Amino acid sequence: MKRICLFSAALCLLHVLTAQTVVSININGDINPVSAGFIHRSIQQAESEKAECLLIHLNTPGGLLTSTRTIVSDILKSPVPVVVYVSPGGSHAGSAGVFVTLSANIAAMAPGTNIGAAHPVSLQGMPDTIMNAKGTNDAAAFIRTIAEKRSRNADWAEEAVRNSVAITEKEALEKGVIDLIARDDGDLLHQIDARKVEVAAGYKILRTNNADIHSVQMGFFERILDILSDPNISYILMMLGFYGLMFELYNPGLIFPGIIGVISLVLAFYAMNTLPVNYAGLGLIVFGIILFLLEIKIISHGLLTIGGVLSILLGSMILFRSSSAENFVHLSWSVVIGCTAATALFFLFVVGAGIRAQRLKPVTGANALIGKTGTSLSILDPSGTVRVHGEIWKAESLSGRIEQGEPIQVRAIKNLSLYVEQMTGST
Repeated sequence: MKRICLFSAALCLLHVLTAQTVVSININGDINPVSAGFIHRSIQQAESEKAECLLIHLNTPGGLLTSTRTIVSDILKSPVPVVVYVSPGGSHAGSAGVFVTLSANIAAMAPGTNIGAAHPVSLQGMPDTIMNAKGTNDAAAFIRTIAEKRSRNADWAEEAVRNSVAITEKEALEKGVIDLIARDDGDLLHQIDARKVEVAAGYKILRTNNADIHSVQMGFFERILDILSDPNISYILMMLGFYGLMFELYNPGLIFPGIIGVISLVLAFYAMNTLPVNYAGLGLIVFGIILFLLEIKIISHGLLTIGGVLSILLGSMILFRSSSAENFVHLSWSVVIGCTAATALFFLFVVGAGIRAQRLKPVTGANALIGKTGTSLSILDPSGTVRVHGEIWKAESLSGRIEQGEPIQVRAIKNLSLYVEQMTGST
């Protein structure tokens, strides 16, 4: 019995020492500096754990080409084999995701997924200009280099960039774009077992059958930054920041709107630091908000409002640059139009109502008597008594002698005495 126990313990120890590990991560969303940093860190972790490979579950509509270049470079020089798996079903590798998938040592897709549409687009969906043509040529050369490096279909890869072609997982396998189709992680690891792949240090034979999968997640701050790196989120935060600060300026002492405004602006500008911001667009947005503020104070018969709407709309359209280096970022039209309309309503109704309320004359208290009319009860030369709103007040004339029974108007009040003038036109 003792020998059996020792033998079992030895087997367990041997299994622990020889067990293969696969590091697994998920990229679900835009390709940005945060996801690029996460993949870089995961490659390093896979190397330190002596993992058989790094498994990247990919589902992305695209993202920044600069971040894509960073990811591709890390994958190509990785000492650990990298497997990109477009999964689960319903996922897709669009735009920048095509580059990442083709750069992997092994590219796989799950049933019901698709890949393609990697054509660089401008943020406004305008026809290609010379700069857009340069960006397209640059991206086409880049993806052809990747495909040739991994012995994949370079012609299709270039078509995906130039003509936005997209294909299903079965078509991708037939055309030599990917290496295999797998139902799940277990099926994938079983299929790639014993495959020979080329890494930076040479060749490696994968031993992944029944390997332990070690899932690695983004840290808390990485997840927050990943969300903020969405251009739509950063744009909304920027507009909220402007709302908060303007509301605080016109209603001093509320504090809460000011705090929210500053925090939102700081987060927005931090996120925009990783995005290709066009400062002309940012300037137009600020100018549009100034026009709305002027509309509240100046009667322009709607001209300032129209100018503000156009300025914010145009500024939002060109807020993010389209260039040959960074051309996969886009701002949703629904977000742009929604924020523009919300800004107009906010300043015309909310802030406008607050300012108009501040300008209203007091309707209660002693100051409410200023401007009111009454009758002199005695001769004011200059002092006497008057009746205003059915009340008798001590009064002092500001317009010389006022006879008894003359109509008067209150001009000021001090120390419970009214300062009045004789009504114009009276004798």
